Amino acid sequence: MAHPTSLLGKFLIWRIKHVSNQRFIYILSVVIGITSGLGAVVLKNLTHLIQNSLHGDLISGFHNYYYFIFPLIGIFLTFLVVRFIIKEPVGHGIPSTLYAISKRRGVMRRFQMWGSLITAPLTVGFGGSVGLEGPTVATGSAIGSNIARMFHMNSKTRILLLGAAAAGAMSAIFKAPITAIVFAVEVFALDLTLVSLVPLLIASVSAIITSYLFMGNDFLLHFHLQDKLQLPDLPLFIVLGIAAGFTSVYFSKVYFGIAEQFEKVKNPFNKIIIGGTIIGILIFFMPGLYGEGFKVINDLLAGNIPTSIDTFYSHSHMHKEYVIIILLTGLVLFKVIAMATTFGAGGVGGIFAPTLFMGSIMGNVIARIINYLPLGVDVSVTNFTLVGMTGLMAGVLHAPLTAIFLIAEITGGYELFVPLMLTALISYSIAKKFVPYSVYHRELAKKGQLVTHDKDKTVLTLMDLNRVLETNFTSIHSEMSLGDLVHNVVSQSKRNIFPVVNKDNELLGIITLDDIRQIMFDYKIYETTFVRTFMHAPQEVIKGDNDSMSNVMRKFQDSGAWNLPVVKDGKYAGFVSKSKLLTVYRRKLIEVSGDKV
Repeated sequence: MAHPTSLLGKFLIWRIKHVSNQRFIYILSVVIGITSGLGAVVLKNLTHLIQNSLHGDLISGFHNYYYFIFPLIGIFLTFLVVRFIIKEPVGHGIPSTLYAISKRRGVMRRFQMWGSLITAPLTVGFGGSVGLEGPTVATGSAIGSNIARMFHMNSKTRILLLGAAAAGAMSAIFKAPITAIVFAVEVFALDLTLVSLVPLLIASVSAIITSYLFMGNDFLLHFHLQDKLQLPDLPLFIVLGIAAGFTSVYFSKVYFGIAEQFEKVKNPFNKIIIGGTIIGILIFFMPGLYGEGFKVINDLLAGNIPTSIDTFYSHSHMHKEYVIIILLTGLVLFKVIAMATTFGAGGVGGIFAPTLFMGSIMGNVIARIINYLPLGVDVSVTNFTLVGMTGLMAGVLHAPLTAIFLIAEITGGYELFVPLMLTALISYSIAKKFVPYSVYHRELAKKGQLVTHDKDKTVLTLMDLNRVLETNFTSIHSEMSLGDLVHNVVSQSKRNIFPVVNKDNELLGIITLDDIRQIMFDYKIYETTFVRTFMHAPQEVIKGDNDSMSNVMRKFQDSGAWNLPVVKDGKYAGFVSKSKLLTVYRRKLIEVSGDKV
């Protein structure tokens, strides 16, 4: 906390006297928007600097043979930075931000403000097949969190400013301020009220202005809608939605599967060698997998065949449509493999760009197949390319609104709103059925740490088991006599329940006053009756290492118990009482909602 005599302390005292809390939040939103925008500019420019340096005259005569080694070098450099400079795991962008919201009350550590600024450009610049959007959002969010901490804002305001920073980062990247707000609300489960909307809007506008000042009119995706929507084409967008849904399932399953395989490899150098080699081979045969892949997307939107898929083995056949379809399909199938391998090997990046990459190519392929078949229809390839991005984003990220608004806003394609909504809805429904949680949310959901728009679940997620754990229960041993129990424990305890443990503090059972009430004054059996005679198993046991607060609440509901024991690492740790649990729940609900209930 700032000392009252320090410059910051004096400012905080002055602020309390002269600036209302709401107005100060608006001021911080401007600052956070500008800093998030600057973070996006720095990250993008560093990546382009590395890429331009690697693709200079020095290696231009070696075709794509250097793809074998560049990803390996990039991941190795990333590993060195993480191990010896940052000395903390950087994490994968948006999931680390979600964890900060759900379990750290909006607190992100200081190294997260700059860690991704170094590691992501190294990974992507050297060819790692991931994106920069996730690291940019994480950088902006960490800046917002730490600015809020510096000025001693409460946890609710801290989370709001963290979300505002994320919106600012997205706005600066895509120059899409409306989508940025929708993204913050949809992905981070922020409450959309007038109070929360204004800071998001301020940060989003401040960030996009910053982006324009430093990057001019440079857009990630260069396209303006040219082909009008034809009503007879609408049923074909249903086909695109179905294809996007199952492609999303493929994306998620492959991503999770490869991640699990790399988790089995414990030696980080083995991960680097295995992953770097696989990525190098993939990029050698399919240069379009190099880096983020926005050049491929822009080529497709311009109606050109991407030069990056014109490899040495396909050059003489590129005039044949079926060859183009096969090569583009290969990019769709192998992009997620290259992306997941980059992450598994230790690279730092995001999945936003790979999702757009796969979605655009998938939509392009579907349109080419429709036009290639003798169906008597000729659909707009560029429109399908656009809508394909929406379909895959909706399915992979489980964020259909963000997907719809992003493509519509950055391309001026509002005339495609109906097919955008239709495709997003179908894709999201299919993906949700087979993959309940997005790649952002899966790990948190498995641990019961996911914040959602369900306020009850959100409150339970934000609660900490340690805050409701009570440890002032007297432990007893199974060989203790009834006399010792009555004279030395019951008579001196204010509790009516006693955990029975062994010498290793492992829980054997419990005894309540009701268990011994009828015999506790029978002096004749004091020395011949022992605790083991009356102890019994608890109705439920809370596993402090694994149980989420939702599981804890369900165990109370199913068992009807008033107190349940907690076991951590196999050892007895204390009890949780229903009364304290409900009291803490009510306080947290007031804090989350901002209202008195």
